[in-house]
Amino acid sequence: MTEATKNKGLKKPTQTEAEDAVRTLLRWAGDDPTREGLLDTPKRVVKAYGEFFRGYGEDPRQILSRTFEEVCGYDELIVLRDIPFESHCEHHMAPIIGRAHVGYLPNKKVIGISKLARVVETYAKRLQVQEKLTAQIADCIWEVLEPLGVGVIIQATHECMSTRGVHTHGVSMVTSRMVGAFRDDEKTRREFLTVVGTFEPHKG
Repeated sequence: MTEATKNKGLKKPTQTEAEDAVRTLLRWAGDDPTREGLLDTPKRVVKAYGEFFRGYGEDPRQILSRTFEEVCGYDELIVLRDIPFESHCEHHMAPIIGRAHVGYLPNKKVIGISKLARVVETYAKRLQVQEKLTAQIADCIWEVLEPLGVGVIIQATHECMSTRGVHTHGVSMVTSRMVGAFRDDEKTRREFLTVVGTFEPHKG
């Protein structure tokens, strides 16, 4: 059962029901789901959806539960840049393709860097809007690790813009979430933005 169906007390459809739904959409589109080329399409689509939205079955807070305190007093910025992700917008279920930059200022404990990428992946593998995705990643790290600050920047392209509607290509959306020292301390925020390459300090 997914997080969404648990929250609303809804029963998750069976594999057969999900495949029947795909056949209905194929008929609605004007094609024949019984023709040879489409016979296995419902099964393939349902399998793909299981991969696209596997984040509902994962707990990002559990991913961050194992921390390390033997870091020889390290208390400077930690940043993982250019984390690739693929998500789907909750309005049109069209792909969102992008990269995330995640940083935090540790408070006596750190996390394995692969766990930062896994948190991004878990939230991305759900139906999303980019603003919510950015906030969820930052807030999860802030709440679980209890660092001095967290910063998340996401840059992504949205196929709901490029393949439908306005059909605008070559544009990307940038969102950010700054918490703690990243919001309150200009020096920390500037260092983070410089490290991820979105801010160039003034010369001279």
